Amino acid sequence: MRVARFRTDDAITFGVFDEAEHGGGEELVELVADPMVAGYETTGRRFRLDEVKLLAPVIPRSKIVCVGKNYQDHVAEMAGVTGIGDSAPEEPLLFLKPNTSVIGPDDAIVRPAISDRVEHEGELAIVIGAIAKDVPESEALKYAYGFTCANDVTARDLQISDGQWARAKGIDTFCPLGPVIETDLDLADVRVETRVNGEVRQSASTRDLIHSIPKIIAHASQAFTLLPGDVILTGTPAGVGRLEPGDTVEVEVQGIGVLRNTVR
Repeated sequence: MRVARFRTDDAITFGVFDEAEHGGGEELVELVADPMVAGYETTGRRFRLDEVKLLAPVIPRSKIVCVGKNYQDHVAEMAGVTGIGDSAPEEPLLFLKPNTSVIGPDDAIVRPAISDRVEHEGELAIVIGAIAKDVPESEALKYAYGFTCANDVTARDLQISDGQWARAKGIDTFCPLGPVIETDLDLADVRVETRVNGEVRQSASTRDLIHSIPKIIAHASQAFTLLPGDVILTGTPAGVGRLEPGDTVEVEVQGIGVLRNTVR
């Protein structure tokens, strides 16, 4: 099921996708409340996609947990750049983004005056659906509500100069999420692709992950109590690169959709 958070003329609400009642294509069927909390009861109202604006499908109430260096080819391309070693981490390498960095589909990524080198990092993201603490890897996927596309936008020059990643990764607008949450995704071989102005920059599959999605959830839950609505970014493949004002960057995750943002 694909779940969206969207703005109508009079409200911000949630919906699920369904075939249009009249004609081809799809419509959004409005839900009574956030389905993560209230389930899938509908109001009966239906909206064409051109009548609404899709928003970030979730705004984490506490945190965004990110995994660094989780594709071997990205480890190789970043060797010597970020100052934490040139080999793949033995355990998932975790860092945090603030929830103030989240934007939605078609919102602008803003290059800050403090950075001259802003780069894209397309990723698959996990949306947590239940409180998780010290969960075993074998049970970890039970705590995932669904999955969405993410862009771990990074001020690479600040990442290098600071020696740690909080400022470089946490700037306002540096965590685009969307366009929807897919609640049922086969994770074995999901294609993740990033395009800038139509040119493919990154392309890989979840089968190439160094640390699996269940391992990431379990490992994060050992350090942090994961709350419903928290988001985990699972790592980016090779091909990260600069974003310039006027660029359009697209992160496409197979089975979910395309997250599109402009840069200014």
